[in-house]
Amino acid sequence: MNSRRTRTAAVLLAVSALLLVAAVGGAVPGALSLGPIGETTEADRADDPTTDGTVGYVEGYWYDDELAVDDDDDAVVEDDELEAVVYRSMARVEEIRGLTFEDDVPVEVISREEFEADNDDLFADTAGDERIQLNVNAEALFAVDRETDATEAQEALYGGTVGGYYEPATNQVVLVSDSAETPEVDEAILGHELLHALQDQQFDLSSYDRETIDQDNAKNGLIEGDAVWVETAYEQRCGEEWNCLEPADAASDPPDVNWVLYASIFQPYSDGPDYVDHLREQGEDWDAVNAAYDDPPASTSEVIRPGEDREPAEVDVEDRSNESWSQLEIDGEPAAETYGEAGLVSMFAGDAHDSDEPSVIGPDAFFEADLGGYDYDQPYTDGWAGDELVTYVADDADTDEPTVAADRAGYVWETEWTSSEEAEQFLAGYEQQLELQDAEAVDDRQDTYVIDDSYPGAYYVDHDGETVTIVNAPAVEELAAVDDGAAPEGEDTIEIDNAPEPEANDDAEASDDGDEDDSIPGFGVSAAVVAAAIVVAVATVARVRSNR
Repeated sequence: MNSRRTRTAAVLLAVSALLLVAAVGGAVPGALSLGPIGETTEADRADDPTTDGTVGYVEGYWYDDELAVDDDDDAVVEDDELEAVVYRSMARVEEIRGLTFEDDVPVEVISREEFEADNDDLFADTAGDERIQLNVNAEALFAVDRETDATEAQEALYGGTVGGYYEPATNQVVLVSDSAETPEVDEAILGHELLHALQDQQFDLSSYDRETIDQDNAKNGLIEGDAVWVETAYEQRCGEEWNCLEPADAASDPPDVNWVLYASIFQPYSDGPDYVDHLREQGEDWDAVNAAYDDPPASTSEVIRPGEDREPAEVDVEDRSNESWSQLEIDGEPAAETYGEAGLVSMFAGDAHDSDEPSVIGPDAFFEADLGGYDYDQPYTDGWAGDELVTYVADDADTDEPTVAADRAGYVWETEWTSSEEAEQFLAGYEQQLELQDAEAVDDRQDTYVIDDSYPGAYYVDHDGETVTIVNAPAVEELAAVDDGAAPEGEDTIEIDNAPEPEANDDAEASDDGDEDDSIPGFGVSAAVVAAAIVVAVATVARVRSNR
């Protein structure tokens, strides 16, 4: 396996405590029904406990032991105290999850400066062809306009404060502190990361295919849903039964992020806990969850609607370009991406956070009532069966200059739906999306549009039964060069009856009593949960699909 791919997978699996901002409020995604959790009473405790054989006991520490640091006024942990805190936290994760650690988990505390220095190359090493693909993909989602480099947008998304992460390659948890000399430990974040170590020891997280964004999100629906569920239970016990280390809340301003990119990778953290809840209801406690690691979700659709098996349709875009255009290749394979249902929802809900802009899916439909997450189950996209977006470049494109090359790039995005009616629902949303971008219909060309401003170029939309295909090129006359037969002469053929109007975002940031509300939907989750989504975006920067 390519070394960059290996490292990327490790980062994707590992980092789940990126603190973009301090979480607003204390809500968690969905309404978790914690139900019965493993309880080890004094009477149940083994007379001769062992670390690898006794749930709730690690290296001499039980989950409910009291430590000297519990009496401190802050969450600062000295080097000689850290080991005890870690072992007790491991025992607490075991107590909740009902599994035991097989190996010790090293925990290191580093400064923020060290973390930033160690991770600068995540973006710096992104090759020119990969940057071109990222730019084209981001434009296809109406996420990053022509004047912005998508890699820089993802770097800005990543540029928050990292609280900690787990690295499978070393089986190590790293806590990141603003002051390494006097590090504060957030036990809930530590527990979240230790749960990833436990998952890796028990289920081998690095074994999963993660060739597309939809595959990433689907697997993370189980992995991060499990971790968020456990972290939530951990936090609840901290307030009721356990003494826990909790740093003082730090005031921070609302983040300035690209919400389409954010929403496209946040879905596992929003829907994953409910998915785990569903599994727990199917079997005895955690048995069904454990079994799911052998058969993880195949698509985000399965996580969005737990219990619905939705094996993705195999979509393979046929290359019908002429001699002046060709599919962009990375490592000898077409530069292709699958965004899945969650990605398409994110495209339609991209402006839901902006009170000044309408969006196809507005705040009333997208934001969950408790401000703890997003609702990815939307009528425009719930019939998704598969998709593939392939990047094309003109032969005269300067691929050494990714942002320049985007001017001579295009794409074919083929989407499959469970029925023709479901395809029409998506079409209704996409045509609204074009309208919101001030697209103008082209006279005498079937279903062809031109956008002049932020997302300049020509767009051809074709509906054939259960298939909707979108073709993009710099100009109308080049659409057929990218995909033979695109933008034929004639009248429009697509008719959408009773299409809903885009939802206005009036008072999207106001509370029911009219007062201004600074809470940000999707940021009402715990800091570790918010964090995890961002690094998935980072991981996509360097994804190499050598075995497609």
